[in-house]
Amino acid sequence: MGCVSSKQAVSVTPAIDHSGSFRPNAADFSDTNNKNNERTDSSVLTRSELGESGRTSSTACESLSFRLGNLHKYVEGEHIAAGWPAWLSAVAGEAIHGWIPLRADAFEKLEKIGQGTYSSVFRARELETGKIVALKKVRFDNFEPESVRFMAREITILRRLHHPNIIKLQGLITSRLSCSIYLVFEYMEHDITGLLSSPQVKFTEPQLRFSSYSCLTEEVIFGVQIKCYMKQLLSGLQHCHSRGVMHRDIKGSNLLVNNEGILKVADFGLANFSSSAYRHPLTSRVVTLWYRPPELLLGSTDYGPSVDLWSVGCVFAELLVGKPILQGRTEVEQLHKIFKLCGSPPDEYWKKTRLPHATLFKPQQAYDSCLRQSFKDLPSSSVNLLQTLLSVEPYKRGTAASALSSEVA
Repeated sequence: MGCVSSKQAVSVTPAIDHSGSFRPNAADFSDTNNKNNERTDSSVLTRSELGESGRTSSTACESLSFRLGNLHKYVEGEHIAAGWPAWLSAVAGEAIHGWIPLRADAFEKLEKIGQGTYSSVFRARELETGKIVALKKVRFDNFEPESVRFMAREITILRRLHHPNIIKLQGLITSRLSCSIYLVFEYMEHDITGLLSSPQVKFTEPQLRFSSYSCLTEEVIFGVQIKCYMKQLLSGLQHCHSRGVMHRDIKGSNLLVNNEGILKVADFGLANFSSSAYRHPLTSRVVTLWYRPPELLLGSTDYGPSVDLWSVGCVFAELLVGKPILQGRTEVEQLHKIFKLCGSPPDEYWKKTRLPHATLFKPQQAYDSCLRQSFKDLPSSSVNLLQTLLSVEPYKRGTAASALSSEVA
C-alpha cells in the first residue's frame, strides 16, 4: 500500500534528468550477468589447436578470434533484423538483447515535462491502450560510442531490477537514422522534492479514518507519511544493493510518487555495479552535491553501497524538516557543513585513509557531532536512524536492510 498524498497536489516533473550521466571519467560499462561456467561451442579448443607445451598456438588463436568475430556479427545481424539500428547494436548489443524496439507511431506526445543536459522527458499516451507513459529522449552527438555505452549500462541495470519501488523500464523506441533513443517508463505524477515544496500538498494515511482517530494531530499523520515513504525508499534500495547496483544519485527529485502514494526510485543514469567481481576505480564525481557523502568529497574511487545510505539520510532529514539540511555551494563548503553537523572523523581515520583530498580538506580543529542537539524536537527513533545514516565513516551506516528493521521504517 502506498502513502496517499492529496490529489490536489500540483503536478511536478518526474525528474529523470541525466545531467552529468555521460561523463568520460566514469567507469566503463560492465555486465554482471556473464556466467563463467557456460561456454559456447566456439570457445572450446580442441587438442589439435594446442601446441606441445599446452599453450594455445597462434593458428588456434586466429581461428578462435575468427569464429568469435563471426558470432558477434551473427548476433549483431539478429539485432538489426529485429529493427535495431546498427550504431546501437554495435555498442549496446547486450543491453538490448532479447528486446524488440517499440514503434514511435504507437505513442502520442502530450507535453514536455523535463529537460536535462542530455535528455528531454515527455508525458505521452500509448495509442492502443490509452495508458499514460513517460518518454525520455536521450540524444547522442554523432553516435559517440562512449555516450552510447553509458546509456547501455543504464538500460542493463534497469532490466535487472524488478521491484515495486523501482521505476519500470517498459521498452525502447529508436530509429535507424536518428542519433537518439527513447526510453519508455511508467508515468509517475509527482516527486518528493515537488511534494515537499508545494503548499497545496496535504499528507494523509489511507488506513486512518479521521472520524475514529480525532485525537491524532497533523504531526502524527505527517510522521506516518514519512515512515511510509522511508520504508518504500529503503525497500527499493535494498533490492538494488542485493543485485550489486549502486544508484549514486539518491535525492528527492529522483524519488517519484504516483497519486496512490507509491514511491519508486528513478534515474539510474549514474548507477554502477558494486560487485567485487567487477572492481575497478570509480569516479568520485557522482551524487548531487547536497546529498554527496564525505568520502566522495574527499576523492574516494573505491566505495560501495554506503554512499547511497548517506544520501538516504539527507532525504530523511529533508522529509523531517521540510528542506535540505546540507546546502553547500562548493565541495569545500559542503564538507565543512557535514563536519559541523555530523562531527569530523577521528584521528585514526585520517591516519589510515589514502583519499586524494584528505590532507587538503582535513579540518584544523576536530568537530563533535551536534546532530542530536540540532534535531532534539524529533522522536528519538528518527534521530537514531539519522545518526546512523549520516555517519562520516561509511562502515558505520549499516545497510538498507538494517535501516528497514529500524522503528522508523
